[in-house]
Amino acid sequence: MKIEFLLHNAYGIGGTIRSTVNLAAALADRHDVRIVSVNRPTDEPELALDPRVRLTSLVDLREGTETGEHAAPLNQRPSEVFRDERIDNGRMAATALTDERVAAHLAATDADVVIATRPKLIGYLAQYGEGRPYLRLGQEHLTHEAHVAELHAVMDPAIAALDAFTTVSEADAGHYRRALPDAGARILCVPNAVPAPAAAPSDGTSKLIVSAGRLVAVKRYDRLIDAFAKVAAERPDWNLRIYGRGPAKAKLRRQIEDLGLYERITLMGARSPIETEWSKGAVAAVASDAESFGMTIVEAMHAGLPVVATDCPHGPREILTDGTDGVLVPLDGSGTVDAYADALLRLTGDAGLRARLGSAARTAAHRYEPAAVARRYEELFEELRPGCTTATPPKKGGLLRGLFGGRKQQQAAAPRPQDGIAHPEARCAADADGSLVVRVPAEQLTGADTHVLLRHRGSKGKETARAVLPAQGREPGTWVEARVDRAAHVLSEGRWDVYAERAGDASRRRLRAALVEQKALLDLPLQHTARGVAAWVPYATSDGFLAVRTWLRPGHVEAVEVRVGEDGTMVTLAASGDTTLGEGAELIARLRDADGSVGDVRGAVENGTGFLPHEPMSRRIGEEQDLWDLYVRPSAGAALVRLGRIAGDFADRKGIDTFPAATRGEVRLRPYFTVTNDLTIAVKDVAGEDA
Repeated sequence: MKIEFLLHNAYGIGGTIRSTVNLAAALADRHDVRIVSVNRPTDEPELALDPRVRLTSLVDLREGTETGEHAAPLNQRPSEVFRDERIDNGRMAATALTDERVAAHLAATDADVVIATRPKLIGYLAQYGEGRPYLRLGQEHLTHEAHVAELHAVMDPAIAALDAFTTVSEADAGHYRRALPDAGARILCVPNAVPAPAAAPSDGTSKLIVSAGRLVAVKRYDRLIDAFAKVAAERPDWNLRIYGRGPAKAKLRRQIEDLGLYERITLMGARSPIETEWSKGAVAAVASDAESFGMTIVEAMHAGLPVVATDCPHGPREILTDGTDGVLVPLDGSGTVDAYADALLRLTGDAGLRARLGSAARTAAHRYEPAAVARRYEELFEELRPGCTTATPPKKGGLLRGLFGGRKQQQAAAPRPQDGIAHPEARCAADADGSLVVRVPAEQLTGADTHVLLRHRGSKGKETARAVLPAQGREPGTWVEARVDRAAHVLSEGRWDVYAERAGDASRRRLRAALVEQKALLDLPLQHTARGVAAWVPYATSDGFLAVRTWLRPGHVEAVEVRVGEDGTMVTLAASGDTTLGEGAELIARLRDADGSVGDVRGAVENGTGFLPHEPMSRRIGEEQDLWDLYVRPSAGAALVRLGRIAGDFADRKGIDTFPAATRGEVRLRPYFTVTNDLTIAVKDVAGEDA
């Protein structure tokens, strides 16, 4: 059968989008599936789609493109269906153009089932799909009480007119049934689809708490931060990472800085896929006031993490069994922070408890795998229209689904067999010793591909490294693995792009990054080589390709901890390689691009800690800003060593490891990491300093 999902915007990474992409891929095993994105705000979706799932859009909102319709006259007129701004607002609010395009599509589609994934689309489906031959289904990805009365006035009659309406929790299904007792639609719960990760699960040994989701008020990251402050006081070796983006980011950063926890709590930004980040953690944290379902809870459970969640309405209490596969913390007003902190302290202090709960969590998460959720939808379709799901032959392309739905591949012309695909999709994992293991699906290689090639970007290919792709064992459905051994290769500092290489004709194809696992780098010491101190971090570039960030320095001093005070910046130092901190060691700030007329700012290093006074740097010199690069003189008379932070799993620390500013008179001084992960202090006029 033909199944169609209506999404408001399929180009983001929110929970509704992720669950739809997951379910669509599972249904594509047996059915023709299409995702219709009402809006197209960017060129490419952030989530990779299964190549069997078609993606189309109705309104092109890409500004600056020939097809962009943001300024179209119809797009400036209000929607006839959703006029109230309390129902719909923002850049992608419904307009007359949206009305026209959705109505035309629902009149013309040849789908057997159309599934609307948000209230506005449910309203469209009820109005424009009335009398059409397809089944009409609506989904609730929030909760009944999450919507304002004005929206329910439009949405509730629309739900009643559908064939079925699904919620993601049993509690919410009951709420809708009570609110709509006379609805003709079948109202039931079908949870979100959350696939098991391809990344290796957590081993529970890190000292890292992980949380993920949109940075909005209801998620209560402020509560989590306050609770972690109590954990930080008792567990000095534990840290918290929060993944996501949203309007609360600046407020959360200020809270972290006010608590002095900016070296313990990191706002990581959005990550896709997120599964590799869950596996770095030992505990997952959800501190929300409300969760309609809790996709992040199930994602963390799949990764083998015990989840500490507030027992908020709906999702968590239906997913977690307190004390068996997670911990539920009662919502108790001001006492919730203390109770939440106590739960974190209990788990962070008991490795055996973490292991027991994490193992049970992985088992419990299987019930949310897409295949199981797809079967529930097929059963619903069959109940509504017997015979409609008559078995069809399995569709090709399901092998390794989810990792290799490369967006560019879907639009490219089919390659010739002797060429292979343009950009094979690779997995890369850092091994326990820091070596890189690159795995490519056999069917995406040809017999002529002999090596994985690393090519130094800065030298324009003059510097390369190679690892053999074995010729044997390339049956379809298998992986071909190459190991870039740390002991066998010395990579100069910079960025290295990764290719599949054909040695015979020296041609190469750049590898896409399907999955990059950096977990082994969390606590891996810097490598000491004959040429100096080295670090390698594999990562995905902004356009989705596999790359490796490397450092190679004759000597290195790591900025282990940075503390910003009113009068100066204090840095805890760790020397590596041939560099040792001895008598006469100094921490030095040097004005970048100075002509020699401005002296260095110096501070003595004692017991591995250096202090730089702010006063000399606060005398503004340049027109826009002054940049003071930080160095260490390891001992009296020794050469300067640039101070940075290159250990760990971050290819780029700029904008992630952040520090508060210190204000002196009319200037602000703020340490930051450069694009090379070196430490610098920026000095700006107060009026020109970003908040």
